Formats: sequence, C-alpha cells, structure tokens
Amino acid sequence: MNTPPPTHGIPRETTPEELDAVMERAAAAAPLLASLAPAERARLLRAVAEALDTAADDLVPLAQEEAHYPEARCRGELARTTFQLRQFAEVLEEGTYLEAMVDPADPDWGTPRPDVRRLLVPLGPVVVFGASNFPFAFSTAGGDSASALAAGCPVVVKAHPGHPRLARRTTEVVVAALAAAGAPEGSFDLVEGVEAGRLAVLHPLTRAVGFTGSIPGGRALFDLAVSRPDPIPFYGELGSVNPVFVTRAAATARGGEILTGYAESATLGSGQFCTKPGVLFVPEDTKLDTLIADFEGRAATPLLNDRVADGFARGLDSLSGHPATEVLVQGARDGDGAWSPSLLRTDLDALLEHAEALLEECFGPATLVVTYADERRLLEAAGVLQGQLTVTVHGEEDDAIAPALLALGASVAGRVVWNGWPTGVAVTHAMTHGGPYPATTAPLHTSVGSTAIRRFLRPVTYQSVPDALLPEVLRDANPLGVPRRLNGAPATS
Repeated sequence: MNTPPPTHGIPRETTPEELDAVMERAAAAAPLLASLAPAERARLLRAVAEALDTAADDLVPLAQEEAHYPEARCRGELARTTFQLRQFAEVLEEGTYLEAMVDPADPDWGTPRPDVRRLLVPLGPVVVFGASNFPFAFSTAGGDSASALAAGCPVVVKAHPGHPRLARRTTEVVVAALAAAGAPEGSFDLVEGVEAGRLAVLHPLTRAVGFTGSIPGGRALFDLAVSRPDPIPFYGELGSVNPVFVTRAAATARGGEILTGYAESATLGSGQFCTKPGVLFVPEDTKLDTLIADFEGRAATPLLNDRVADGFARGLDSLSGHPATEVLVQGARDGDGAWSPSLLRTDLDALLEHAEALLEECFGPATLVVTYADERRLLEAAGVLQGQLTVTVHGEEDDAIAPALLALGASVAGRVVWNGWPTGVAVTHAMTHGGPYPATTAPLHTSVGSTAIRRFLRPVTYQSVPDALLPEVLRDANPLGVPRRLNGAPATS
C-alpha cells in the first residue's frame, strides 16, 4: 500500500496531497494495465485471489471483530470474494466481454460504409466505496474492485469506517500480490476519511465511481459525480425493501412453510442484507401466530456498529410509531447493543395511502406484514413501489394473478424470485443485482455477476485503420482468438 499506514486501530484521514499522489499513480498505471492482454489480467486476478485465500487466518479475525459477524460467515464471504476474482479471470480468458465487432468496408451496404471495427476499452481509474455489511464481498477487494480490475482499470478504494483495519490489511495483501505478479504500480490503493472520499469523486483523474451504501450517502456522492465539469459514471447501490407477494393459493397450500422461510430470510445477518425481504404481502385471513412466535423466539444479535444501530433505532421508531402500523413483536436493544427482531403489520389500503413512510428501508431486524382482501389489488402496489433490487412472488403455477405479479416485479426490480427468497445473490453470469432508483443509480447494469465488468468499459470504433495498427483483438488474423461478430454475425476468426 502506498499511502502511509496509520497507527494500529487509530482512524486516519488521507490528506488532499496524499490523495493527489494516489490518483496520479493510478492514472499512470491506467494505460499500462489497459494494455495487458486479457490473459495477463486474468493472471493478476488469480494472484490476488490466491493471496487473499492464503491470508484468511489474518483477515477473518479482523472481520469478526469489526463487523461483529461469526467466523463461518466471514470465511464464507471471503470465499465468495476470491470466487468472484477467479470468475472474472475466466471472463477475461473467454473474451466475449470485449464485444468485438468487425464490419469490413462494403460499398454495397445499405449506406456505403468504410472499414469499421469496435471493441470495449477501460474507462481509467475507478474509486470504490465499500459496504459496511459485507466487509469482504462488497468492500475493499469485493465485486466493484474485482470487476474494475478485470476491465483494466486501476482501483482506489475509499475505506469504510466500519472496518478500517480490515480495509488496510486487505489492501496490503492485494497490493503485494499485484506487485509480485507484475502489475504496474498504482493499480490498487486505499484512502480514508469522509473528505478524502468526497474529493476522490471530484478528482479530475477519477473516471468512474462504484458505491454500496445508504440512499442519503449515495445520492450525495452521485450528485457530486454529475456536478463535475466532466460528469462521470456513478454506479451506486443504495436501498431496497425487496417486497414479497404471497398469493391466496400459495398461502392456502403452504402458508406455514412460507412464513418460516420469510422469518429466516428477513432476519439473516441481523436483517443487514441489502436483499432483506422487508415487506410481506399476505391474505388478510392468514394466521400469523407462528410467525410472531418465530420472531419472539429469536435472540438479539449485534449490528455492524453504533452508527448502524442508531440509524436502525430511528427507523424502527418511525415505523412502529406510525398510526397506520400495529406492532406484533417489539424488538429491543440489549446492554451490549444487540437487537432482537421486530414485526409490524398494516393493510394494503394504509400502505397505499402512506407509502412514503411505510416503504422506507429499515436497515436491520425489522419487517412489515401487509394484509390484503382482494389479491387483484396487489397490482396497485406497482404505483407506490420505487425501484427495488428484488421482488419475490410466492404462488402456484396455475395462479391467475401470477403472470401479472411477475410482470410487476420486472417493472420495478432487477431480479424477480419465484417461490424462493432474495437473500443470497449468486455470483453467476445471468445474475442481475441492480434495479431502478433508489435501488441503484444505474439500472442498466449489475454489480454482481460477470456482466458487472461492463460498467467500467466504454466502446471505441476504429475506422479505416491499417490492420497492423489495430488492437490485436480487431486485426484480421485475430491472434488472441477472441469471439467476434463479423458483419453482425458470430465469427470465430
């Protein structure tokens, strides 16, 4: 790590001068990293993954201490992190991500055309703001960093204040692994402090920003990114209540199973998953006794930090104090700062009338049950639901309402779940972890899965450039063997 390390455990603010030096190193590294063949960048990613796996016994205790997660959760999340890196290495070697296209000159084309050839190139230095609730998978070496590095962009991480020592140590491991593998200096670095983060977004050498966090924080940084003289892409994951719709037929067929599954999903990780199902729509005659007992029987668990706990307390007070809600289970904060889960209830009419207050994300162990009389009226929720990461439908295949509910989900969310639960975001090619605002600031993209790399690439077309001067990917011989389109059709050469 190039930034001078602080005294153990003592917060440190990166100065503007240090930030300038970090960004200048990143800018100098950018053309060198971009010029590496995809297979070479794949080798760098695998070196980082191997180094992180090797450092697990050093990193996991830091994550346990700073994020208050059990060891199994931390080790699983670290394994997910290194899996992401290795998956992007495979994406690079396969080559389709470059979207290479070759259209040779053709005077008889619909409109006469010159020789034009297109591919995607890296944006340049990317600033990444990590998440508090995923200290590995969505933080320092997490998905945003992995996809930016895979794209060929140097990464500057703004350390999350919830786990600063883990961020520093992770950065040391990543920087050392990249250096040993031959990456250019400045390919990865860390800065700390609120002001450093703000200045990093505004820095003239920053070309894009990845963010995972709260709606207020993300929106403030997004506004900075677009206020620049040269606005830059801001890929923010902000907030979502991830509604769950249960049809009458599903409630009749397996209501108890659905309620048990909901309780498990909603309280997973103390309710601190971005995909936590926070609103459950059920028929008004659904017996909630088992769900209430389930919530009452769950022990208090610690939240990430005092800031998160205080924010949760304010959100819970607002939700439970609203005249349209009924408290079914009142969670409480114990002497160690841990919270037991809360369960509240309202009805569909009240939700539609007070949507702004009742559908505000409550980050932590609290959820809202919404009862309905006529399931056809569930479609009215589309008018009040903002953008979501997920929408879940529990139904039967012959449910008349099911197609419309699935269409509702697709209209407001990036992922629609059928008879399952949204917690758990598979790192796979077809995954979409995104959605319309305020779920994200960039609904065209995902932050999980192989297509997350697309955020940090831009298209360039070469027109009438001699073959020997073209990037290798676009040359007639295609020496790298990258999948391409020739005259719009898939081609292997």
